[in-house]
Amino acid sequence: MTRDKICSLIKKRQTIIEASCDVKTTDGYMLRMFCIAFTMKNEKQIKNHCYAKSAQCRTIREKMVEYMGAMGAKGDLKTLVKTLITAECGKDIEKECLMVYPIKECYIRKVKVLKKPKFDVTALMEWHTEEKAVAGATVTDTDTGEAVAVEGEETVAGAGGRY
Repeated sequence: MTRDKICSLIKKRQTIIEASCDVKTTDGYMLRMFCIAFTMKNEKQIKNHCYAKSAQCRTIREKMVEYMGAMGAKGDLKTLVKTLITAECGKDIEKECLMVYPIKECYIRKVKVLKKPKFDVTALMEWHTEEKAVAGATVTDTDTGEAVAVEGEETVAGAGGRY
């Protein structure tokens, strides 16, 4: 999350609850995940503020850490990134914490890579096997008659070819 998005979520008369967790994925990456949530008023609440007590904040933090740890240890880095992008992680945490104190705007705001595993060429090739189908096309140069590889906007030719 960007700084301006976080600043737009922060308001008066509510409690900010933040948690962080160190997670090790199945492929050897060590990650630190950060989560943020804000307390919410009940529907028929008359009070102007919605502050959570310290014990409630502690319980919500424990639930956040438990959820992030389970999500990170489930699979490898690639599946974790897909679940962070597609899944509604914040909604799941909100549902778990509803009985402790109602929270809103729950997000996993940052993920840091603490430690990478040793470089493995086969694992790298597995990551890029899906993108091989989207390779550049070849075009023949009319002046010289040699093949020219086209990658996106640029063309690569021999010494006598045009660019």
